[in-house]
Amino acid sequence: MAIEVGIDLGTDSVLVFVKGKGVVLKEPSLVAYDRSLDMIRGIGEEALMLLARGEANLADLHPIKRGIVADYRMAEEMVRYFVTKAIGRRSVLKPKVALSVPSGATQVEKSAALEAGYSVGARDVLLVEEPLAAALGAGIDAGRPTGSIVVDIGAGKTDVGVVSLGYPVIARRLRVAGDDFTKAIVDHLRKTQDVMISDNQAEEIKIQIGTVYPLASDLTMKITARNLQDGMPCEVEISSEQIREALSPLSSQVVQVVQSVLEQTPPELCADILSRGIILTGGGSRMRGMEKLIETKTKIRTMTAGDPVRALALGIGKVLQNGRSTYLLTR
Repeated sequence: MAIEVGIDLGTDSVLVFVKGKGVVLKEPSLVAYDRSLDMIRGIGEEALMLLARGEANLADLHPIKRGIVADYRMAEEMVRYFVTKAIGRRSVLKPKVALSVPSGATQVEKSAALEAGYSVGARDVLLVEEPLAAALGAGIDAGRPTGSIVVDIGAGKTDVGVVSLGYPVIARRLRVAGDDFTKAIVDHLRKTQDVMISDNQAEEIKIQIGTVYPLASDLTMKITARNLQDGMPCEVEISSEQIREALSPLSSQVVQVVQSVLEQTPPELCADILSRGIILTGGGSRMRGMEKLIETKTKIRTMTAGDPVRALALGIGKVLQNGRSTYLLTR
């Protein structure tokens, strides 16, 4: 039986879907590269563990930037490693591979994704635009002649698209997403409280008290930071309102791109969108207050998919299950 594999090439993580099994792998989109030996020491979880040791000769490489292939060689090695791990070395059949690409991907970006797919010895490689994959993974029957709008907020970029009849009717990509929210928290605390925190601390703050919409009751937490005046450790208390202030410029950009897509949506699909609402997917969609912010600004009911993190991978899997002819895939 032919093996069919779907890959969500994310900025922070890669998910692999195997037809008949579902999502079988989720690992960091990361390569540990030994500069002194000029060789790869680890990929994915293995790379994360190696880098945690702090070896001076190891570089942390991220082959995927903003959802696109930024380092061709490392991306090919990473994809080959993950596919082999997902289907096993014993397979002698050439797999069919489907990969996600951001909306509006250039021909160069598409070619890089195709090369990564063929690097595993695939007999055929399909490219699926992320708004379509996100819609399918959220449970939307995107092949019907009705309109649905999906907002996929990943780690490196946000994709917003209206899908109908198996393809994105209109789609926009925004280079703002979860990692930018994290960086904004670091920058805000440095500017307003004159302290420095790590990206990991900022990520924890984002999860624990972060919000993009005013809360009925303010949340607070204490963290240990480094005082930039004297370089000494210090304890600071941070509130959810402070974090909302830090994230407001970025969350406003997300809202603006959603509004822009809605404004350009064909009139015959607007009634469907009003009825169905706006669907959020991706890890960034779990940001506290994101649903409420978009719903308030657009006046359209907004909800998060049941499995937002795996939505893209599940959607790519549906493309494999339903067949190429059901959807208009990118080339």
